Amino acid sequence: MKKETANFRNATENPCNMCMPMGGIIPFKGIERSMVILHGSQGCATYMRRHMAEHFNEPIDVASSSLNEKGTVYGGEHNLKQGLDNLIKLYSPRVVGVLTTCLAETIGEDIDMNTSRYIQERGLKDFPIITVPTPGYGGSHSEGYWLAARRIVEKLGRRTPGNGRVNVIIPNISPADIREIKRILQLLNVEYTMFPDFSDTLDRPFARPYKKLPDGGTRLSEIAEMPGAAATIQFGLTVDDGLSPGAYLESEFGVHLYNLPIPIGIENTDAFLSVLKEITGKHVPQDLEWERGRLLDCMIDSHKHNFQGRSVIFGEPELVYAVTTTCLENGVFPVVVATGSKGNKLARLLEPKLKESPVNVHLLRETDFTQVKEKSRQMNANIAIGPSDGRFLTEKEGIPLVRIGFPIHDRVGGQRLLSVGYVGTAMFLDRITNTLLENKYKNYRRAMYEKFYRQRAVSSQW
Repeated sequence: MKKETANFRNATENPCNMCMPMGGIIPFKGIERSMVILHGSQGCATYMRRHMAEHFNEPIDVASSSLNEKGTVYGGEHNLKQGLDNLIKLYSPRVVGVLTTCLAETIGEDIDMNTSRYIQERGLKDFPIITVPTPGYGGSHSEGYWLAARRIVEKLGRRTPGNGRVNVIIPNISPADIREIKRILQLLNVEYTMFPDFSDTLDRPFARPYKKLPDGGTRLSEIAEMPGAAATIQFGLTVDDGLSPGAYLESEFGVHLYNLPIPIGIENTDAFLSVLKEITGKHVPQDLEWERGRLLDCMIDSHKHNFQGRSVIFGEPELVYAVTTTCLENGVFPVVVATGSKGNKLARLLEPKLKESPVNVHLLRETDFTQVKEKSRQMNANIAIGPSDGRFLTEKEGIPLVRIGFPIHDRVGGQRLLSVGYVGTAMFLDRITNTLLENKYKNYRRAMYEKFYRQRAVSSQW
């Protein structure tokens, strides 16, 4: 394995991540009757709304304090308070998240002080306003997601008697993936608190009349009782403790933390079910055993095609880890593994697994797609796996892309892509195998011509 450090070039071209507030919005969308306001220029909120709406194909409401030149010079407290007034009047939320942007952080806005004054002035004693510092330059959207999730638990969690439930803390996966994890928990009759749960709020059924705040999301009462859970399962293997809601619950309230990879692949899904058995003492039902058997059959069906794959995997660290281990299980050996995030955990976790790979692997962190493209070309990658921003690999290098993760903008249905559990893994593996087959047969005749007939024609001239 060839381990690459952070991208230390003079400039970043086409980054392999998005900004921190983008990720910070998503956990708030997974709480009942929650609303978010970005403290910064109006353009930031417009960009976030549009970016998320194109992925989830849902209306995304994000308020803005609309900082302008005057607020930048004299301070934006007045704008923030006016924005909160309008937000509460229009949406009647039960909780509000206040996220910062580059502008607010650069001029030194103290959102904790500003919101405390606002609560006092408006007499909102029992109304939670959760502040999250998310400057665009402070990290990637992955760090923004986990920081927001932690701040929510810190603000709303209360010391409560034991309730026997299991906290299940999820990363930025698709609503379809969340629903599949919930189905598995229900098959085992596990009492759980899913956090954050945007399976319905960001993939809502069509209904009339339109609701500004959709039904669904983790209930505030459930979040308040998370400190009384029997255990926490967090799909956050690569997350630093300072950003981890599960680590906070363990250190402050003694809730035992099981930090697991996203359950994609046989090994990762087995680990999830093994922990559930350990916590609850319940056996895995036959339905899941049959699903596991079908996945094994799927792996047997596709292995003779997958061994031809040389994959480039990119995206958020948590998803990159799960996808990489799944590819290693199925012989789609990675040649480039990349993330735009800064953390070192991903490299440490993958290093022992990648050492067993029969091919050389370049591991890139804090990188951009220009560097990913260069390494993919050098390593003769023939399949890419990640969000739709990787379409440049197809356009520039002819490497077909299997879409997974966030964002997916150039296809419909990113919110419905199922990849977790035994059922989801089989569907994900079929997508990979069929992409390899499509690329093979699309270029089969040309490859045969270049390999045999052109060589024969050149030889006959001599």
